[in-house]
Amino acid sequence: MVSFSAKTQNDKVRNTPKVGLVLSGGGAKGMAHIGVLKVIDSLGIQIDYVAGTSMGSMIGSLYASGYSGKQIDSIFATLNFDDFINDNLPREAKTFRERESSEKYAITLPFDDFKLKFPTAWSRGQNVYNLLSRLVMRVNSIDDFEQLPIPFFCMATDVETGQAVMLNKGNLAQSVMASSALPSLFQPVVINNQVLIDGGVINNYPIDELRDKGMDIIIGVDVQDDLATRKELVSAPEILLQINNYRTIRDMRLKSGKTDVYIKPDIKDFNVISFDESKQIISLGEKAALKKDSILSKIASQQLNKTKRIKPTKLADTIKIHSIKIDGLNNYTRAYVLGKLKLKSNTETSYADFNKGVNNLIATNNFDSFLYELEPSDSGEGYDLNTKLTESDKTTFFRAGIHYDDLYKSSLLLNLTKKQLFAKSDMASLDFILGDNVRYNFEYYIDKGFYWSIGLRSRFDEFNRNVAAQAIYPPNEEMLVNINKIALNVNDFTNQIYLQTLFRKDLSLTLGAEHKRLKLTSQTITSNSDEEETVFEKSDYLSLFGNLKFDTYDNKYFPKEGFLFDGDFNMYLYSSDFNNNFLNFSIAKGTIGYSFKLSKVFSINLEQQGGFRIGEDANPYLNFGLGGYGNRFINNFVPFYGYDFIALSGDSFIKGTFTLDAEIFRKHHINFAANYATVADDIFTSNDWVLNPNYSGYALGYAIETFIGPIEAKCTWSPETKKSIWFFNIGFWF
Repeated sequence: MVSFSAKTQNDKVRNTPKVGLVLSGGGAKGMAHIGVLKVIDSLGIQIDYVAGTSMGSMIGSLYASGYSGKQIDSIFATLNFDDFINDNLPREAKTFRERESSEKYAITLPFDDFKLKFPTAWSRGQNVYNLLSRLVMRVNSIDDFEQLPIPFFCMATDVETGQAVMLNKGNLAQSVMASSALPSLFQPVVINNQVLIDGGVINNYPIDELRDKGMDIIIGVDVQDDLATRKELVSAPEILLQINNYRTIRDMRLKSGKTDVYIKPDIKDFNVISFDESKQIISLGEKAALKKDSILSKIASQQLNKTKRIKPTKLADTIKIHSIKIDGLNNYTRAYVLGKLKLKSNTETSYADFNKGVNNLIATNNFDSFLYELEPSDSGEGYDLNTKLTESDKTTFFRAGIHYDDLYKSSLLLNLTKKQLFAKSDMASLDFILGDNVRYNFEYYIDKGFYWSIGLRSRFDEFNRNVAAQAIYPPNEEMLVNINKIALNVNDFTNQIYLQTLFRKDLSLTLGAEHKRLKLTSQTITSNSDEEETVFEKSDYLSLFGNLKFDTYDNKYFPKEGFLFDGDFNMYLYSSDFNNNFLNFSIAKGTIGYSFKLSKVFSINLEQQGGFRIGEDANPYLNFGLGGYGNRFINNFVPFYGYDFIALSGDSFIKGTFTLDAEIFRKHHINFAANYATVADDIFTSNDWVLNPNYSGYALGYAIETFIGPIEAKCTWSPETKKSIWFFNIGFWF
């Protein structure tokens, strides 16, 4: 009786079917795989092998690593897919110089041999790689994917030969990145000297390879597009996509017949980038799997000797780095890389800080890729960090941007940037700005990081604007009768040489010397009929200056969190003295800002600004001028809601601003602002400026964040003037 029972049990074990799962690629449509996995788990089906391509490989690798369908759903629910796919780095990861570039230029293209070139892909995929490396760290000691909690392989394509490549050994995160490297979206991944891209190009549904692994039953999930109808083919991109889909869809028609349980979610209303609609796609995956409930339940009942699924351990918040190996350096030193990563051997760091260090390195744009592995150390404690850097061979860039505002009017920005012009760590940049007001900015900078760096700047600005007459005439000079506003032409030519040091990436000290040629003219009034214009100022100034800046805002234009301090001091030592009234003087000014969230939607920004002149010079042309809306004003012009540009003036001022911002949906903002100010000469000689601000203004605005910069409209009003003024802005400020 015992022997019979044992024989019966052995027959049952032998007859238990091996169940394989194949997941196709399909971009965002692949989120439906998660819904299918949740149903498979709920029915108690044991998957004995997982195969996937592209998004199928990404989700399949997590499942094979031990995550359940529900856990994978939770992981993807927390992702910001826009930042995830586009490799958007947090502002805190960038130095001041890197922030300035990302907040000024709409496009950046390599420029070599006087030819514009396009990058190999829209994104390096670094954020994707960082996430995958973190999620599969518990199995990173396994280099044979057969040994994962569930055996796994994924498919990639050798871009040089056009051959399909099965990836079943090596680094799991790198393999999945290669399988998911959609051409033009993610750059290729080099593994074993093969340049690999998305496996869906050749084999988007590797059922035959999975069957060869000894699987008896295969459950397949197909999230590919079907061929479009003539009514749907209404544009050239849609026709090109249709042509590209011929082979994969014909291939799928053959392979679907080989699939024992074929699941095809109804997701035709979504596309490969519909990540913002992932909840609906996942739900449709569940719905499609539940339609196969009876056959899936039958499979579960046939699995008589199931292996208990290993539950993944909680990911550690800290990692100990035992040793650090860096390959691929030619132009940059090991110390430079470790300085950006902020890592040392035999130290413990939080995974959050490790990820920040990776972001710091990538934000330099000096490297095309940064692949790394955290392998358990032979010492038994911590991990050995093995890294592979690919230095960028692109040192010349063409950049461009567009802008419109009410002061400078329309502007087209063209930039040429050259790195490593004379030294490995230098950079030269020339902005040429065409439009209603032609301008330029030039900078040469030798970057020494946290040591004293050396820089040269030169810029020319001009604009024409009706301004209040009292802002132009010195106090002791009589104004013409009945002239309230003057059409003022401003020309400013400024050159600086400076030293700059970074105490940390968001705290800088700059010291330097400045030459400024300031010319102010108007054709509104003339002294006699023979003159075409009146010249108010035409002087050259020499000064020493200093700037201390601390900036932890998470967003320059719409901050939700962070602190800002920006202080300037200029000591004017010489003037060519066009008006014969120059005396040595100094100007100090500063801004303090603080932003915080009230909720996911609402945030508040509080800002205090002030400035004053030291000295007896009577020349008003470098005084403070308040009014208008702007972000990159020159000299001592300060924005102030409710008043037109340079409507208020004086040699000292104090201003407070309160802004309530509501991001009603992603990148769309409605904001309300109130500002108050005291502006006059010598306001700090009494206490009235504290208690009685003499100017106020309010603004209600709508803004959209776009790749060219913010697009904004603001209606402002002041109770003193009883007038409303509209301000408009398109694009980054420059």
